Amino acid sequence: MTSISTPVAQTPPAPSAQVLLRSTCSWDGTPYERYPKGAPELTLLQVNIPADTELGWHIHPIPSAAYILCGEVWVETREGGHNTLLKQGDTIAALVNIQHRARTGAVPVDLLVFYAGSEGMALSESNP
Repeated sequence: MTSISTPVAQTPPAPSAQVLLRSTCSWDGTPYERYPKGAPELTLLQVNIPADTELGWHIHPIPSAAYILCGEVWVETREGGHNTLLKQGDTIAALVNIQHRARTGAVPVDLLVFYAGSEGMALSESNP
């Protein structure tokens, strides 16, 4: 006698979401005060910073946030001596109008950076 299997209907998994970052201030505790005036413009960049690289001092004139895909990166402020180490899976609420830089170690870093600004605004500005 042969048995016949009846397929059991599988319920697909339900969508899920996890908040990775929600903040009203940057990683050093500085509160975000307002968005820039003008028509909104959102930008999402995938950034690669090679190993053993130090970025120059710069500011972001608009709010931004980053997610570390792989590697490790130190972020430090020019004044106040604040610094933090970010590793794979970490997020950061970035500084606005505060000079800072990033440096990598022996491993390159890949990260996603989301900027919320106004149409035509620079994402960052270099400071000597």
